[in-house]
Amino acid sequence: MNPAWSRILLFTLLLPLTSAGAASYFASTFTADVTVPMNHGMMGGLWKSRSVADPLYAKGVVLSGGGKPVVFVSVDWCEIRNEAYDRWRDVIADAAGTTRERVLVSSIHQHDTPIADLAAQRMLNEKKREGSICDLEFHETAVQRVAAAVRASLKNKQPVTHIGTGQAKVKEIASNRRYLLPDGRPSYNRGSSSGRNVLAREAPEGTIDPWLKTLSFWNGDKPVAALSGYATHPMSYYRTGAVSADFPGMARAHRQTETPDCLQVYFSGASGNVTAGKYNDGARTNRAVLANKLYDGMVSAWETTKRHSLKRVEFRNTRVRLEPRDHDEFKVAALEKQMMGTNSWQQCLAAMGLSWRKRADAGQTIDVPVIDFGVAQFLLLPGEIYVEYQLAAQAMRPDSFVFVAGYGECAPGYIPTEKNWEERDGNLRDWCWVHPGAEKPLLDAIRKSLNAE
Repeated sequence: MNPAWSRILLFTLLLPLTSAGAASYFASTFTADVTVPMNHGMMGGLWKSRSVADPLYAKGVVLSGGGKPVVFVSVDWCEIRNEAYDRWRDVIADAAGTTRERVLVSSIHQHDTPIADLAAQRMLNEKKREGSICDLEFHETAVQRVAAAVRASLKNKQPVTHIGTGQAKVKEIASNRRYLLPDGRPSYNRGSSSGRNVLAREAPEGTIDPWLKTLSFWNGDKPVAALSGYATHPMSYYRTGAVSADFPGMARAHRQTETPDCLQVYFSGASGNVTAGKYNDGARTNRAVLANKLYDGMVSAWETTKRHSLKRVEFRNTRVRLEPRDHDEFKVAALEKQMMGTNSWQQCLAAMGLSWRKRADAGQTIDVPVIDFGVAQFLLLPGEIYVEYQLAAQAMRPDSFVFVAGYGECAPGYIPTEKNWEERDGNLRDWCWVHPGAEKPLLDAIRKSLNAE
């Protein structure tokens, strides 16, 4: 490994969105339908879409005032990676009149939804492989649809005078993938549903963040938008071919009916190793049960919300280098060979690995942005990052309300801690494209962006 690549590239911006004097902030909200067409690759090409159980949306807020706007975007897709992630941010930035790093795009990570990786799909097309991650034409259509919604929203900006902070514990959804077997050995096989795994159901929840947080924007006593976040994998059941925003989509929709003039936006927190497996046996009826539990958390967080005068909005971004995974089966030659095999799913995995590897080897960094409101911070973390990073971020600013969204730039896949590598976490066999050693540079980047030093 080249030691030069192991250093963290700290490019931190501290840029107020307002000029000196009285602050004046504005928010506009947008929603766009990004439901995939039929026969589209789902979860990166493991199966295809056959029907639509419920539509997929991109929802968000443009916050402006004085300087360049910041944009919060939550997407009902599994992941947006590499060049696709840049495309989303660039097109939305152009629509909002801002710059790429100020567009905070986060996937909710439902599995009955698509993954976008443009370079990976082009590789498959060029090599005439059967694997199908995403439809390139549809992807551009979806991005342009979101950009059009952003532009339209700017005609209806509302003043933002206050920010709201509220939180509540969510009961009986989240559980860590890791639990101890009767002989004391750790197991990492608690998935989104436990099925017949009695041990997974009976074991303690393990390391989770039980709090759902809601960050809201207000025009006087009128709520404009509510951003809610909770750290768990957002699946009840999946791989049915039916496109679905799953239980977070249901909970969000329920809340939206109650607040028609306040846009409800949901973010999955840092939850690569957190699932509903302890409380979900995979029965179809459990989707509504989980949705109701999440909805209850949203309502309770709203009821505890305290409003604060919005006096500052600062943007900070730290660019971090994450080493691409360099174990034998993740080297370029091995991935190229895998892509030329006959298994279409393995072709997709290899193409996504190559897409990330080539960008990383070319010096590509990952943004770790924070929007700092003084009393609260909104932090966006990359990939399918583990919940320990969310808990660490909150511990860095114990005096504040730290809202953590995961699934930003999703190219690295799972981002575990060093402990997970040491314990041979079985989830790291194929959906992890980052090498051991990511924990320290990421924690350093989070600390820098949170201004917690």
